[in-house]
Amino acid sequence: MPKTDVSGLSMLGSQTETAANPESAVLEKVPAGHAGTDYVVRFTAPEFTSLCPMTGQPDFAHIVIDYVPNEWLVESKSLKLFLHSFRNHGAFHEDCSIYIAKRLVELLEPKWLRIGAYWYPRGGIPIDVFWQTGKPPEGVWLPDQGVQPYRGRG
Repeated sequence: MPKTDVSGLSMLGSQTETAANPESAVLEKVPAGHAGTDYVVRFTAPEFTSLCPMTGQPDFAHIVIDYVPNEWLVESKSLKLFLHSFRNHGAFHEDCSIYIAKRLVELLEPKWLRIGAYWYPRGGIPIDVFWQTGKPPEGVWLPDQGVQPYRGRG
């Protein structure tokens, strides 16, 4: 079994402050240990929070990130702190969702990545945002994201 090189990490194993905003949040990566094997890594953030840029009121989302690694994996503590940095950040749902995905693509250069951001209703309308880098690699098992569309009381 491969051993993951964590020598370049600055957050894992130490107390770390949450960044003031997503732009200043540090995302870290570690080498993927299974070169030549296509597999899906999934992160689920069911309690993601940001702020409405117009009212300052909190917005909530259930975010699912799936990716097929190339040479790198995102270090999970840095991802958690990155996502947490949105809590006091005002941005529209679409901007938050796509920014998260693009930062991960920039960091990891994965074979494939998708994000499903299932935002809870504000003003009576849920906004769901979906984006992916292209087609997933052939033969990779890609489970459903498992988040039901918003149904309200119906």
